[in-house]
Amino acid sequence: MSRRRPASELAPRGLTRGLILGLVGLLWAVPIVGMIEFTLRGGLEGGHTFDRWVLVFTGGLDASYKPLWTALGNSLVLAAVTVVIVLVLLVPTMVLVHLRFPRLRRPLEFLCLLPITIPAIVIVVGLAPVYSVVARIFGSGTWTLAFAYGILVLPFAYRSIQANLDAVDVKTLTEAARSLGASWGTVLIRVLLPNLRRGLLAAAVIAVAVVLGEFTIASLLNRNNLQTALVVLNKDDPFIAVVFALLALLFAFVLLVLIGRFGAPTRRRTE
Repeated sequence: MSRRRPASELAPRGLTRGLILGLVGLLWAVPIVGMIEFTLRGGLEGGHTFDRWVLVFTGGLDASYKPLWTALGNSLVLAAVTVVIVLVLLVPTMVLVHLRFPRLRRPLEFLCLLPITIPAIVIVVGLAPVYSVVARIFGSGTWTLAFAYGILVLPFAYRSIQANLDAVDVKTLTEAARSLGASWGTVLIRVLLPNLRRGLLAAAVIAVAVVLGEFTIASLLNRNNLQTALVVLNKDDPFIAVVFALLALLFAFVLLVLIGRFGAPTRRRTE
């Protein structure tokens, strides 16, 4: 019988790891560099210029770009509301299933991962009659798209939180806190949430990235968000549209860096 090789021997070597990371980085860098070069083109005059970036950062865009700023504000509000809805509904449910109803973990996982298998256009067809009721109750504001976006984000948020939940001894922490007289609310907020910080931050960043990049549902439900505004703007000024698309990518990247910075456990010196 052949001896099973340890995982350390199966891991890629330094050179192989560098080649893989370099290839993946190249695949990401080429389109981004192309977008940046496109925004710097001087048009019919030729050459390159930073005038468009200066206009964006100095507020030099005229009133014709006001719908774009409105759409950007709508997307940021949508991102915040979506994060709140997903975390408030998903985290207590997952903790409860993990502690009290472990047999329901598979059905919950199936329900949470189901939206990723359904095309967005199909989801819109199913949500159209629902949103006629939502409009009568909550109004037809753009923020109501957060209910639909919560469904889109659900699979990614579930995976992020569940991975962190499996890495923490939730049962022991809960029993210890309860034995000391802590209420269930205290256990969730002061004991479990700090230990699930990395998973919660990852779920929040994924939710923001999905909301900032979503177009299909907003377009078919006649709501104004960043992507629908960029499609309209692209017909008149494609350069500024690409500038805002790059800024959205940069915003998502900064959020990922913040996950690595604030999601990592703090190291304290022991005396």
